[in-house]
Amino acid sequence: MPAREKILVALSGGVDSSVAALLLREQGHDVHAAYMKNWINEDNVIGECPWQQDIVDARAVADRIGIGFEVVNLMREYREKVVAYLLDGYARGLTPNPDIMCNREIKFGVFLQWARDHGYAAVATGHYARRSAAPEGALWDLREGADKNKDQSYFLALLNQEQIRAARFPIGHLTKPELRRIARAAELPTANKKDSQGICFIGEVKMQDFLRTYVPDHPGPIIRATDGRELGHHRGLHYYTLGQRRGIGVPSNTDHENYVVTGKRAADNALLVAFDHPDAPGLFQSTVRVHSLSWIGTPVIAPRPLEGRVRYRDPRIALTLTPEGGGTALVAFAEPQRALASGQVLALYEGERLLGGGVYL
Repeated sequence: MPAREKILVALSGGVDSSVAALLLREQGHDVHAAYMKNWINEDNVIGECPWQQDIVDARAVADRIGIGFEVVNLMREYREKVVAYLLDGYARGLTPNPDIMCNREIKFGVFLQWARDHGYAAVATGHYARRSAAPEGALWDLREGADKNKDQSYFLALLNQEQIRAARFPIGHLTKPELRRIARAAELPTANKKDSQGICFIGEVKMQDFLRTYVPDHPGPIIRATDGRELGHHRGLHYYTLGQRRGIGVPSNTDHENYVVTGKRAADNALLVAFDHPDAPGLFQSTVRVHSLSWIGTPVIAPRPLEGRVRYRDPRIALTLTPEGGGTALVAFAEPQRALASGQVLALYEGERLLGGGVYL
């Protein structure tokens, strides 16, 4: 039995964090819960922002478990650290990941600091990831969740050792069906609640609708990458990402071959497309550079074979990482990878152990 700790659970109103709180309570910890109020859709973006219902559900779970509950308002910090990052990235033609930034800057950043200021030793979430025990003074490891269909270690790739040391992931050893059974057995109000989809803490909002509200349209040409032919016009590069097949706005050819986005050219605000073939210019890459490298434990400072997850839900693939200094590195993949968009995150692994991550240049 682990030593008793005072732990603040980030209770989102979903079943995963509900069971996380339940398990910690059953383990004998001094458990309290808080809902992070990050977004209330003040600007009426098209889509559902269910924060009010989520607070009701989270409070009901806390009451059922028998733990304290409060709402922590982090709306200003969320706009400054996540929304601004998201909008700035898309405005510059990048493909940022708000969920990863939310974990680094909000859950295990501002919220963790709030918890420490109020006397808590750690913050717990409903992530499917496993934090490995370590001897006193040693570094802590982070591993994939036991349920490979739900593993969320990718979203934790930019956390540092201090954040991992203060993090608790009580459900990382469970599969989703097991977790649902625990929730039903405990009669938690969220036991049968559907998993949420959408931008971190914003809700069921489509990214295009979100961007349309905050980033002005900036039309430009759609250019065929193979021969430079202009095929049409786009509304703004921020609406597109590498590898995108649908919604480009140019028809297929007579052989019913579809176009795919292969690049964005800032010089003339051009969207580059090609037919969706393995040899489409820019669609596949064998090497890529990453910046803003972040390490959970000991940094990698010499060329080393590792594995990487190029995006969430993709399998781990073999690569060689060659650090170049200044937080950048050259990544050589064993097999060419499709549609690696600037601004996305590469998570780096050694087997199931998450080492850290970097951002595609």
